[in-house]
Amino acid sequence: MLRPGLLLIPFLLTGCAAFTIGRPSPAARVDTAAAFIEADSHHSGRIATGWLREFNDPRMTALVREAIRKNNNLRATAKRLRATREGTIVGGAARLPSINAGTAYSRTYDGLGPGPGVTSESYSLSLNASWEADLWGRLRDLDEATYADYVAAVADYRGARLSLAANTARSWINLITAQQQLDLAEQTLANFKRSLSIIDRRYRSNLLRPVDVQFGRNNVASAERSLRIRTTDRNEAARSLELLLGRYPAAAVESSSTLPTLQRRVPVGLPAGLVARRPDLTAARYDLLASAKRADADRKDLLPSLVLTGSSRNASDAFRRAIDPAYLAWSAAASLAQTVYAGGAPSARARAALARNRAEIHDYAQAVLIAFREVESALESDDSLREQEVFLLREVEQATLAERQSERDLAMGIEGSTVLEILEAQRRAVNARAALIRLRNDRLQNRIDLHLALGGDFDTLAK
Repeated sequence: MLRPGLLLIPFLLTGCAAFTIGRPSPAARVDTAAAFIEADSHHSGRIATGWLREFNDPRMTALVREAIRKNNNLRATAKRLRATREGTIVGGAARLPSINAGTAYSRTYDGLGPGPGVTSESYSLSLNASWEADLWGRLRDLDEATYADYVAAVADYRGARLSLAANTARSWINLITAQQQLDLAEQTLANFKRSLSIIDRRYRSNLLRPVDVQFGRNNVASAERSLRIRTTDRNEAARSLELLLGRYPAAAVESSSTLPTLQRRVPVGLPAGLVARRPDLTAARYDLLASAKRADADRKDLLPSLVLTGSSRNASDAFRRAIDPAYLAWSAAASLAQTVYAGGAPSARARAALARNRAEIHDYAQAVLIAFREVESALESDDSLREQEVFLLREVEQATLAERQSERDLAMGIEGSTVLEILEAQRRAVNARAALIRLRNDRLQNRIDLHLALGGDFDTLAK
């Protein structure tokens, strides 16, 4: 006779595989510096809250708030977040009993034989319930993994809002920059045409050579081509902004004439605070936690599972008796189940989940290091661009003085000044002004990058 204890041998043999697979890790350790290396005393203090105020541009703030309300990508992200939240209910339901009820009605007619046919009716009512006892915490792990997914999705949504705010501010700055470059191109064309008029007049007076006229015409043609390019650039910048705002890309948004001015350095806080503050790192941290919970669940899936089931059923030719508890038949059972052989698939799934968890550890550590690098790089660029602007302002000043002197020389016909020198002075002045516009754009873009890298909220009023 088979002893009952022998029935436990398959459970013991296959369940032991769960203890040969390593335990996953729900967190990762990353070495951090005590302070940002590129930060000096000007960057001390807590990070700014509502960093849009730093730019002192009400139009920029209004556009960012409009984008938060109307941007289609952000609205889609919000819907996906809602779907993830509903998934937490689905995950938690696995730990609760499942109850199903059913009812059936049938009517049959038996017309065989010489006598009259017989019609019969049948009513049935059934109730089934099942519940898996969470012996090892596997269902709890899956439930907690689903909740970690939701927290990560919330962080992703916060990150999407922050990125949208930064991209809208960038696009607004790009639009102003494009408008300033367009204005400069129009001014340059007017100046070159005025110079060509003087050159042509002096040529007709036999004071200049034909080649001087050709140089002047070359400058005008180049300026006209540049004007077309700047017009296209301005319209494309407007369309990019309108796309973020959820508007039709008609290049109809009006631009400001001046770029915002940066007034102060940015407090950056401490590296340790960055890890807890940045939405993308929060999402990565909870992704790591979710992978650990799922790896634990797959490992515990190698252990036996206990399922309790119960059912009741009643059938009668009268509906009244079908729902009468006195006629009810019921049954209850408990089953202990264990997969004995499945080609190694359960163990392979557990090992794969553990490998994914360990990969998530390295991904998270790398994401933290990248975040630190972004802050350090933005801080260094902030100082470098500020110093570059000082030198470029001197360059613009000297180029402008040379341009004015050359234009006076051309108008007065001063000997020793060639037309080529005069036109070159004009070109240098134009290039210096265009470079200054680009540099100021770079400073503003880098400042936005710094705020984005720090992870601080962009607007205390935006919801």
